[in-house]
Order: sequence, then C-alpha cells, then structure tokens
Amino acid sequence: MENLQRELMELNFHEKSNDLYKFKQSDDLKKITEPHISGLRSALFGRFRSWLGDVLQVELEPVVDISCAKYEYTDVLLCHDDELEGRRVAFILYLVPPWQRSDGGTLDLYTTDSNFHPQSIVKSLVPSLNTLILFEVSPVSFHQVSEVLTRDKCRLSLSGWFHGPSMERPPRHRGPPVPRSPHLPRDETLLLEWVNPVYLDISYQEQIQEEFEDSSEIQLKDFLKEEKFREVKEALRLTPIQWTKRGPSNKRCYEAASMNTLPQCVSACWELLCSESFFLLLSNFTGLRLHYLCPADDDDENKEEEKKDVRDAEATGSLTESANASREKEAAREEYALDLVLPFCGADWQSEFGGFTCYVAKEEDEELLTVYPEDNSLALVYRDKETLKFVKHVNHKSLSDSANRAFYDFSFVYYE
Repeated sequence: MENLQRELMELNFHEKSNDLYKFKQSDDLKKITEPHISGLRSALFGRFRSWLGDVLQVELEPVVDISCAKYEYTDVLLCHDDELEGRRVAFILYLVPPWQRSDGGTLDLYTTDSNFHPQSIVKSLVPSLNTLILFEVSPVSFHQVSEVLTRDKCRLSLSGWFHGPSMERPPRHRGPPVPRSPHLPRDETLLLEWVNPVYLDISYQEQIQEEFEDSSEIQLKDFLKEEKFREVKEALRLTPIQWTKRGPSNKRCYEAASMNTLPQCVSACWELLCSESFFLLLSNFTGLRLHYLCPADDDDENKEEEKKDVRDAEATGSLTESANASREKEAAREEYALDLVLPFCGADWQSEFGGFTCYVAKEEDEELLTVYPEDNSLALVYRDKETLKFVKHVNHKSLSDSANRAFYDFSFVYYE
C-alpha cells in the first residue's frame, strides 16, 4: 500500500472543474508501467474481474478503465449516477490517511423516488485505507463525494469501472415546466424609489443597449440605490425567512425562499423585478420586446396583433440562498431568454468561493461566459436554447473567516 501510494503521488494530476465537480485527476492508468500500479491493475482486471462476473452472473468485458483522484480542501463531486454506455460496476479503492467524518469527503448514497430521481442521503461511508467499494451502475446508483473539509489531508483514491451490458433504464421523467408570471401592474414610481438614478437617464439607457447588443451581456454596477440595497441585504441576513431545498439533487442544489415569509423590503425588491415598469426598463436596456409599448420593427398593420402577443411577456424568478452549495443547469424551452441575477454576496466575495454563473454550449465543455457575483451588480445575459448555465458550488472557503457570510441572489428569466 505504501509503495502504491508513493507511485500514485508522483503522477501528473490535472485540475478538473465544472458544474458537477472540482478535484484533481491523473491520466488514464491503463498503460502506466510502475510496478505497484501495474500490479494492482492486473489483479483487478484479471482474476478479480472474472470472480466479480461470476458473482453477478454477468459477462464482464476485457476493458481497463482506471484512474487516480485527489480531493483536497473544498473539493467535491456532486450527486450523479455514473451511467455511461458500457459501465456496469463502479469501484473505489481508498489510499487515505486516518480519516474522520468531520473531514468531509464521505461517499454519500441516495434513495430514489418513483421517478428514479435522487431523494435523500441514506448512507455515508467514511473513506478508510485499503478499503474497496463496489456498486452496480444503474438508474438508482446516485451518489456523491461530499466536500472535503480538512485542510491538511489528501483524499487519495483509485477508481474506475468494470464494463459490461448496461442495466435497462426506464424512460426519463420530465417534471412540469417552471410556472411563469406576467408582470405586476406597478408604475415608474417604483423605479424612482429603488433604482440608481443614473440608470433612469434615457441617453445612458441607449449606451447600455448599444453595449448589450454588441456582447449579449452586461453587468450594471451599483444598480439599486445604496440605502435600498443595504436594507435588503440586512433583512436577508437577519430575518428568519423560511427556505426550502430545491431538487432533485442531481440537477440543482440550493434553497429557495418561501415568499410569504419575506420581510417587507425584500418583497418590495421582488415586486420591483416583476413590475411592468421594470419590464419596460429592461426593454430599454436590451432592445428586447418585453412589453407591448416597446418599439417594434414590423409594419403598422401588424401593430395590434403584436400588442396582443407581447402583452403576455412573462418571467420566472426565485430568491435563492446557499451557505455551502449551489448548482443548477438548464436550457430555455424557447429559442431565446434573458437571464437576470442580482447577488447579495458580500463586498469581499472572492471567485474561489464559487457562486459564479457559467454558460456553456450544449454538449460542450468550453465556457462561453462566466459572470462573477458582485454586490449590487445586476447581471443581464441573453442566451439561446442551446446554451446551458450553472451556478458553481459555493464552498466552505466562504465561511472560513466569517460565520455570517452567506450567498443570496434574485434570479429571473424573462421571455419576449
């Protein structure tokens, strides 16, 4: 074991980070010639694989699939099921120092509901040196590696899959669409009360629209009046708001506010972002037709029909909070959508804490855009249905020097 650990620690490791995970991984080990790595590989994918196939009564294929992972402080692997064509049995061999539950990094196993969605953690396994974990890859094999909380230990493991015929998967269940709401009938007095006056200047709105049309995104700093922003921020921190966890855990991990428990100033801020006057303001910022009074490019005879269509412009929105995790990935059902995020994260929020929003092209890993949260900075992003977004896991570094720091945001999607 000691020689195996030494050989593994001398390998080259690469940082892996996306919506699902953050850790370091070695290259594929199937051609590594170091004696203890190659010896273990031969044992696992030789006689051991034959024995495992006999136990399962499954013909396992002669495929070698093995790598080494290092999880250090704040590294994490969020809820997933491992299902990929050919994977039949997953294995993990731990090569860790003495490990406690308080160190994090547990292997958490989930129950599933009737729609095969992960529901709740039913078992947490603490890593232990020279322990081999095996589980079948199936529609119910949801698991995660919880965030590593220790600063001075490395969670080293070998892991991979034995390949064979995949288990039958039931049809994927699609939940109901997120409900949408038309704008609230609130006039411009709400804007005058809440919004920094510089953003109500027509000539400045034209400049914003030019910049937005060039890049399809913009961040408007100091958007709310300072005293209003401070009032909402304090209320979020000090008021006992009821938060409800949103799931399923393999798709999203955050808490949403129950609207009837919001303090008055937070409700008023929510109303601002839902108001008719704000729809008009956003239209001026972006050039999108979010309100029927916005200028149209079509001929006059189509105006009345357009009014009828655009009167129904809608938005979805939520107020979310996270102390240690936040993840959501989605694509708009329509061709295009306008995302809005207004963060309340603290003036000293750092990118290494997470909480930033990443946009990626569908079925691509490369990021198209990353929007970093900043107090009182309104972010607007126009995206098509082929563009996915996720909020990066908020980790325990955010709590390292302040027990009161938390991550809140208003998150809306507007449709023409």
